[in-house]
Amino acid sequence: MPIRWNALKVKEAIDMLEEFVSQAAEPLECAQTVAREAKNLPNLPQYIEQGINSILNELERVTGRDVTLTHYNPDTEEYSHPVEHSEGSIKRAIQRLREDIPAEAVKAVETREKYGSTPALV
Repeated sequence: MPIRWNALKVKEAIDMLEEFVSQAAEPLECAQTVAREAKNLPNLPQYIEQGINSILNELERVTGRDVTLTHYNPDTEEYSHPVEHSEGSIKRAIQRLREDIPAEAVKAVETREKYGSTPALV
């Protein structure tokens, strides 16, 4: 069954979306820094700290966060604590959407736009 939507246009829209998300990353990281600093202000009531934590959690959910993992090596009996970066929900959603676009559909639209849609007689 032929695809009736323009896969190339969707791909281009996702590219634009990703660019805007990338541009928003720095201000969101600044917001995280401010929220972390605000959390360390002296004598904060607990309900204010909880509100700041809520904002921080939402920012980290959207932008991603560094996750510290604990690994135990039984040979050396030592623990290591590598830090991995977990992508934010927006970037994961963009990646999933990219993977859902059939590559052959994008190629077909590119070919049709390059050569036209009239079938060759030869």
